[in-house]
Amino acid sequence: MVKRMRSLPALTSKRIALASVAVMLATAAFGLGLDRLRWGPAGDSAVAASGVVSGAAAAPAVEPSVAQAPTAAPVPVAKPKTMNVSDTIEVTGNAAAVAEVKLLARVVGYLDKIHFEDGALVRKNDLLFTIQQDQYKAQLQQAKAQLQLAQAQLNHANIEVTRYSALVKKGAATQVNVDQWVYEQQAALANILGAEAQVAIAQLNLGYTEVRAPFDGQMSKHLVDVGNVVGGNGQQGALANITQLDPIYVEANISSQVALQVRTNLDNRRLTLAQIQQIPVEVALSDEKGFPRRGTLQYVSPTIDPATGTLFLRGILRNPDRALLPGVFVRMRLPMAKGTQSALMVPNNALQEDQGGRYLLVVGKDDVTQQRYVQIGQQVGSLRVITEGLAPDDLVVIGELWRSSPGTRITPQVKTIDG
Repeated sequence: MVKRMRSLPALTSKRIALASVAVMLATAAFGLGLDRLRWGPAGDSAVAASGVVSGAAAAPAVEPSVAQAPTAAPVPVAKPKTMNVSDTIEVTGNAAAVAEVKLLARVVGYLDKIHFEDGALVRKNDLLFTIQQDQYKAQLQQAKAQLQLAQAQLNHANIEVTRYSALVKKGAATQVNVDQWVYEQQAALANILGAEAQVAIAQLNLGYTEVRAPFDGQMSKHLVDVGNVVGGNGQQGALANITQLDPIYVEANISSQVALQVRTNLDNRRLTLAQIQQIPVEVALSDEKGFPRRGTLQYVSPTIDPATGTLFLRGILRNPDRALLPGVFVRMRLPMAKGTQSALMVPNNALQEDQGGRYLLVVGKDDVTQQRYVQIGQQVGSLRVITEGLAPDDLVVIGELWRSSPGTRITPQVKTIDG
């Protein structure tokens, strides 16, 4: 009995040891299962060897090589557009009024009426101001009366000359009487001419009491109020200003080097004024894209300013919307007389830039994009001339630039460049 009780602790210790070994084996097996779940299958033989999966079929393993690759993004591409373009220069200038006039009072009198709103658009010959007319109407009437008197004197002299000429033939009058009336006749003719001139002057003065628009334009604010005396010495001369805005000038200065280059392109020929006025000028405001406004060259200075070393030129263009105001800065593009034949053109927004310079994305082998550094020329509308780095058969990425970068595989969608 005592011996059996002494053997129980020993037996219990052995069982505890065996139980600990079983727990360790189970923990290891469970850990192996977690590794399989976390990192993927290790093969059917490993599953069979571990003995973790029992009574159920193991899940089939997925080979890494059969995983689907992402689909290449569709991106629009196009071959460069071939065009004949002219070399141009771009300069900054400003708009200037074709005509700007100070409206003056040409006769003395009280300002009677103002017939326009400040800043209004007016047409040629529209009535703008009226100056007191009473005295000028009276002066015209007086001049007409003097003309009628001179005509009456002439008629009387004509009658007397005829009468005395007949009496001389009958011996009833002397030649002295005839000569006297011939003198009166000639004096009456002179008086008529003088009276007619006075009538014309009086009509002009009366006409000057109405100040009218000399051309279509826009008025400034009025500078003199109604009731003031205008036109006299010491009085303010200008009543208002009027500015012609359509058409409008655009003016700029180009450097002497550019002027010489233009002359070289013209084979050192001097253009006539008629030829100069046929040269196109493209104009844009500072916030406009491209050059949407068209005009022609109107004047080129015959000399270069020695103080600035520049040549002054001026263009003229229509301005129906009055978007160009005198003094506003504009961009001007002028032809350089020679052009580029078969220039390669791409959309300007297809160009990108990094530290290496301007570049395009070109489709290469296996539809993988390549970075192609290029040299650019002038911009024509929305297109840009590519002078170096591009071939006519290259496919250039022209849109969806955010979908592609150098070395990206794409699905090309071939388009045609417009513009």
